[in-house]
This record gives sequence, C-alpha cells and structure tokens, in this order.
Amino acid sequence: MSITTENAGTKTTPKQTRPPHQDRPETWAARPAAQEWPQTTLNRAELTARLLELFTDPAHGRPRDTVRRRGLNRLLDWLERQPGATWQDRWLASGADDAGREWTDLALGAQAAGYHRGDLSTGVPLLVCGQVIRPSYRWLLAQRQAKMLAEARNAIDPDGFARLEALRPASLIRTDALNRITWIALHKGGRVKEITVGDCLEFVAALEQHHYRGSAGRPLFYALLAESGVLPADAPPRLRAAVLPGKRSIEQIIDGYGIVFTPIRDLLVDYFTERSADLDHNSVRSIAGTLCKRFWRDLEIHHPGIDSLRLPAEVAKAWKERLQHVQTPDGGSRPRAGYHHELVFVRAFYQDIARWAADDPARWGPWVAPCPIKANECSQKKVRLRRKAAMDQRTRTQLPALPALVRAVERNRKAAEERLRLAENVPADAQFRATGSEFLRHRTGESGRVFARDLATGKRRDLTHEEDVAFWAWAIVEVLRHTGIRIEELLELTHHSFVAYTLPTTGEVVPMLQIAPSKTDRERLLLVSPELGEVLTAIIFRVRAGQAALPLVSAYDVFEQVWSPPMPFLFQRRHGTEHHALTRSFVRTSLIRALTTAALTDVSNQPLTFTPHDFRRLFITDAIRTGLPPHIAAAICGHQVLDTTMGYAAIYSEDVIAHHRAFIARRRTERPGEEYRSLTPEEWQEFLGHFELRKVALGICTRVYGTPCVHEHACVRCPQLRPDPSQMPRLEEIHDNLLDRLKEAKDQGWLGEVAAIETSVAAAEDKLASMREMTAKHTTTNLGMPDFRTGTGRQTSST
Repeated sequence: MSITTENAGTKTTPKQTRPPHQDRPETWAARPAAQEWPQTTLNRAELTARLLELFTDPAHGRPRDTVRRRGLNRLLDWLERQPGATWQDRWLASGADDAGREWTDLALGAQAAGYHRGDLSTGVPLLVCGQVIRPSYRWLLAQRQAKMLAEARNAIDPDGFARLEALRPASLIRTDALNRITWIALHKGGRVKEITVGDCLEFVAALEQHHYRGSAGRPLFYALLAESGVLPADAPPRLRAAVLPGKRSIEQIIDGYGIVFTPIRDLLVDYFTERSADLDHNSVRSIAGTLCKRFWRDLEIHHPGIDSLRLPAEVAKAWKERLQHVQTPDGGSRPRAGYHHELVFVRAFYQDIARWAADDPARWGPWVAPCPIKANECSQKKVRLRRKAAMDQRTRTQLPALPALVRAVERNRKAAEERLRLAENVPADAQFRATGSEFLRHRTGESGRVFARDLATGKRRDLTHEEDVAFWAWAIVEVLRHTGIRIEELLELTHHSFVAYTLPTTGEVVPMLQIAPSKTDRERLLLVSPELGEVLTAIIFRVRAGQAALPLVSAYDVFEQVWSPPMPFLFQRRHGTEHHALTRSFVRTSLIRALTTAALTDVSNQPLTFTPHDFRRLFITDAIRTGLPPHIAAAICGHQVLDTTMGYAAIYSEDVIAHHRAFIARRRTERPGEEYRSLTPEEWQEFLGHFELRKVALGICTRVYGTPCVHEHACVRCPQLRPDPSQMPRLEEIHDNLLDRLKEAKDQGWLGEVAAIETSVAAAEDKLASMREMTAKHTTTNLGMPDFRTGTGRQTSST
C-alpha cells in the first residue's frame, strides 16, 4: 500500500461517472444535432424562391411579399459575409445565436447605412420557420414571437399540429403547449411525429437552465405528444415520470461518487450487491453515501495513491476528525449530527468482509484488514439519551401550543374561503372587502383562477391558490393530530383505506381507517372518530370536485425512486392541467405556512416549529397521559416493541421509568404470569365492543375504556355526553319537563328537590346550546362510508 498525504483542500480528478438515465430505452433517446440538412445547403437563389413561395401571405398580397423579400435579402447579405459552408454554419459563426434578443445589433453594426432593425426582424422568421437555420433554445426563448411560432406550425407540419390541436379545446394553456412543441421542432428539425422523449427532456432542461418563467403549458405539451401517439408506447404518460430519475442499479450508485481506484470500486459493487437482498433501495443509497463518499473518496482526496483498506493509525485518526465535522457555507464547521451512525456503517463494512472471507476466501480474503474503528467509538448510549431528552422537551413545549395551531389553521382556512367566495361574486375591476382588507378584483383568465390586488399593500394575490394551500394545511394538521400516523402513511391514504366494520352484536357500522404497510410492513386499523370523519369527508368532497370517483394518480417515492400504480389518493391536488399526489415537501411547506400564520413562540420567545413526526409524538403522549394503556397505544401506532412507544411518550423522566419498570418486574414475580401475556384477538374485540355501549338516547358517551359510569347514568348532567344534534327535540322535551318539575317542587316546598332539578336544568341548557352550535358548524357534505369488500375481496367483519 502506498499513501501520500495532501492538504485538505487538494482534490484529484474523479473517475468519469455514468451519464444520467443510461438505463432508459433507446426509443427515449434524444435526436443528435444534425450538421447538415437539405434546406441549409441551398444556394441563395433557390433559398429565396422557396421561402418567398412558402411564406407569401394571401391576405396582404404583393406588399407583404415585398417587405419580406427586402428583409430576407438584407439578412442574407449579412450572413453571406460570415465563414461557413452552410447557412447554419454562418449563423453560428456570426455570434447571433449567442447574442439572443440583441442579435440584430451585430448585423446593424456590420451593414451599410439604410438598414433597419425591422428589416432583419422580418427576414429572420423565414429562415427559422423554413428550417434553414436551427437556433438554440436560448435564442428561441428570448424572441417570444407568437406570430413566428404560428407560421412555423403551418410551414413545418400543418397536419401534425392540427392533430395536436384537436385533442384539447382551445385555451391559453393549449397555445403555450403548442409553442413548446414548436420550439422543439425548430431546434431539432423534422416533423412532429419525429419528436422523442429525449427531445422533451432536453427542452425541459433548457427551460430550467435559462430560467424561463412561462409554466402554464409545461406538462401539457408532453401530454399532447403522448396522447397523439407521437411518443413510443413505453414512454411515461406524464412529464414528471420522465423527468424524475428511476431506480438506479448498484453500479450506477457507486459510480456516482467518482472513485478513482478501480479494485475498491469493484469491491464496493460486490459488497452492496451482496447486502442489497436485506436492504431497501433507500438504505443502500444511504450506506453507499457513507462508504463511498465520506469514507473511501475522502481518503483518496486527502491521501492520493491509497490502495488498501489497511489504514495506518494516523490516517484513520485524521479521517475520523474530518468526519466528525461538516463544513458550513460560510467557511466554518459544525459537529456532524450522524457521526456515530457513519462509524457504525464503516465498522460493519470491515466486519462483513472478514466474516464473508471465511466462506469465500478467494473473493473477500484479499481485502480483510483490521477495522480502524473500535467498538466503544460506536457507542450511542449518550447520544440516545440526549436525543430522548431533547425530544421530550420539544413535545412538552409543543403539546400546550397544539390547540392554538389547530385554531390558526381553521381560522386561516375560513378566511381564505371567504376571500375567494366574495371575489367570485363581484365583477372584474370592482372593489370588495374581505377579512378586514380591501381588494380590487382582476379579470378571470382562461385558467379559471381568481386574482385580486390588495389595495393596502399593492400586491397581486392568487386567491384560488391561497384557498387551496390553506385547506390542505388544515387537512394535514387535523389528520396527523387525530391519527398519529407517519408522513409516508398519510400520503399513502386512498379511498380504499376506508373499512366499514360491522359490530356482530348490534349490527352498528363502525368506520375504520386501514393504514397500509410503510415502515414496518404491518397493516393496522384505526378507529375513525367523528372529528376525523368530518375532515376526511371534506377531503373526499374536495378531491372529487363533483365527479363520480376520485381521480387516479401515481405517486413518486423519492426514497425508493419508483412510481406507484394509479390510485385514488386522498391527498392529491390539481396542479395546472394535471392531478398530483401531495409530496413530503408540500406537507412540510404547509406546516411552515401554518406556523407563520399562527405566530406561535416558545418560553424563550423563539418561533415554535412542528414537523410531521412531531404530531406522532404528541398523539402518543396525549393518549397515554389521558389513560390509554401503553400496549393499546403500541397496537394503534404499529409499534412491535412497547419500548418504542414509551420512547415517544414525554410523560416521565428516565429515572421514573426505570423505577417503575423495576416495580413492575418485582410485582410480576409475585402475581400469576397469565396477567402479563400478550394481547389476544378476543381482548382486542372486547376493546372494540366497548364502543357498542357508548350509544345513549341523547348522543354518545365518551367515557374511557374500562371505566364505569360515575354519574349513575344521569346523562343530562354528565360532561362525558357528546350530544347528538338530531336529538335536540328530545332534549327540549326533557328541558320543558324539568321546568315543570321545578315549578311543582317550589310550589310544594320540596326544597331538597329544587337544587337537584336546577342543576339538571342548567346542564340541559348547556347541552342544547352545544347542539345548536354543532348544527351551525357542520357545513360539509356527508359522502357516506364507501364499502369495497365486494370489489376487492376484502373481509373485515369478524368470522
């Protein structure tokens, strides 16, 4: 082994990496840029005759032809003085393509007096639309000549563009999409039917590179090509599916880090190929980032010529010191949060090779070397304790602020709905007042979005977008806090997630929410509370938008880098011309907006933050704190180990938990072991059967499972009664009867009865007020509970 030491700032040239998306089919490949084609090799006389005949405007006649002839001749005069064998070569040599919108300055500076900018601007569309020259995307995007693009469609492929226009009704978005297809045809040449998936991807990359701001027809231009059959059958139906990367192979992942020493590169490929059977794709990429980038590639940069895993003590020490800190953008450094995890991955790499060498010494034996990381360096006990303490403190800070956040998102949603409703009911250019501000209504465009200008700030606001964002922020907060599910489980909820469970004794239908396997690959069912049912109903009503069923969309898994099959996801929204499943970034951004609106702060007056996983900790903490047994909470949350559930609950300090567990252990030795067995299906059914006993005449009793009625069934007085608005006439009758009894007691002098009856009257009046408030609050439409058992073969009732 040879190792030389260099300064930390010195880098070596990495190995050439594979191009992105190399595994895509050949039918997706972009067409190469042609050097010559028939139109660009014509002589001047043939070219002039062809273009003037092709672009003569019958509506304007001879004068129009004269103007174009003059502009074309003056442009050709300038191009003929440029070097090159073809008109395309002369165009590129002139520098006009790189000049963009200012290209006419180059021509005017070289021409004699009497030439005008309008002449050149009239002549260049003939060369471009006639495919004599093929400008770059940068030049085409800078011109923005709508008439030139329309003439190009008629000149290049009128039949092809006519078929595209017939697929969608005329609109501004469709015109923008046709312009994008025209740009591809002008740059690549040929007809519409020759456009490939690779051409579309090149065009999208050019839009991002040149920061083109028009986005109305971005997904639609690809959809038009796919619907018309221009793209091959194996092409993705949507642009995002073509742009986003697919799952990469082990070789592609390893080659992406530019490892110089080929034997180590091959070793890592074999190592991850061996381990990939036990790891998901996200874990492979995560561990590869440690072993390839932060371990071996770091050693290659700081010690050029390294060729062995046997590291000297000083090299290993220097590497661990570099790994322990992360460079910040301002030139400083900070401690690496996952330092111990990185050490664990490298230590496992050495140990796996040593263990596999016993079975296959020819393959793994040459790479066996002493591990540079000791076992005590990987200890994470203190890290876990500090993390647990920090998370508990975070939960204790957030739990009291949760009601304020819920009120803020509800208030923001109603305010956004009010602004949009008022704006839709006023004509264009009219003023209206909403949520304490004055607005000026703008005209509604073809997209149907409602815009208004805030007269106080002068800012133009998209009220449709604001209402959409406010609704989803409310829906995300409500579902997360009522269920405690993970963010990936939230985004995987579909219309098929609803399960109608029928109680075997009473026949009552209990709505359940089926959580699909995510992190632990274990399905589970959650009871849908009335509050959660109202939120889910509002989501379904919004996504359906008056249709018979929810739209089917595909979701992209950023970790596994795969697309799901089309499914009726609940968390989806319309974006432009397509329905998109909500993403993790949208969920986090929605929470940030909601917290900005709520303006919540902690005890140190710092802004309070929430992440999607915080709601899981809050849910578990609140459930156990209010009496739910921990093993029931573990079953609801999908935890296989009770310690995991207790780790989420920020109730007791570590000391109290340790002493409590010691007490339980001593008690278990003195009591029968039958009392500590695992939860049986019959006991779980008994827990569900508790809800059969909640239904009373005036509503639903909300007492905790396993507790008796402490008010001796005096439901009118009981604070645990959740009144049913439909039972308001019955309660009014009871209230009237209580008033009659109170009058009789006062007349007869039954003073002992007067106080009791007055208490009942006050309680009845409170519940009547609550019923009236609930009746006024419920504004969503009840969609009912979908039943998919007959369609999917799912059996949910107990058998």
